[in-house]
Amino acid sequence: MQRIFKSFIILPLLSVLALAGPAAQADEYSDAVQSFRMAGESGVFFNSAYGYAIFPTVGKAGFVVGGAYGKGRVYAAGKHVGNSTVAQLSVGFQAGGQAFSQIIFFENEQAFRDFTSGNFEFSAQATAVAITAGVSADASTTGGLSAGASGGRNDAVTAHGGYRKGMAVFVIAKGGLMVEAALGGQKFTYTPL
Repeated sequence: MQRIFKSFIILPLLSVLALAGPAAQADEYSDAVQSFRMAGESGVFFNSAYGYAIFPTVGKAGFVVGGAYGKGRVYAAGKHVGNSTVAQLSVGFQAGGQAFSQIIFFENEQAFRDFTSGNFEFSAQATAVAITAGVSADASTTGGLSAGASGGRNDAVTAHGGYRKGMAVFVIAKGGLMVEAALGGQKFTYTPL
């Protein structure tokens, strides 16, 4: 039973990571930033935000219990000031795997300090604006009911968005298929340069 359970978690996660391509490419960060810049309303945030954290690829997989993980960079005033990781554990109805890019904008210095103070968490009530591309895509920091696949990031369009408690979160689906009605939050680490 344990072997079957592990295979339902590990195989989808490996599939998601394979979809993500080589994660070590230096320009994956600039490609992800460019996608968010060109995706409508999320592009406006670059003009006024104090800073942002960008995660080019977050891999997510689950079967009843799920998880997600990704590495990112944190910027303030346009300069790379540190690195971050995101991890998520969710419980509930879920099956499949997906990969997505995520950006968190900091409205002001206080929001930036809150995020970079150590281990920061989004509660299960936090939400992200899903930027759709291709067929359909939906993602959030909380799980929620979703299903979709993305044809690509170049034609992504933002639906709406705004700051909540000093932060605005946007997500672009990169690929995969995941159906879920699960509850979970995201936890972030920060390491200054």
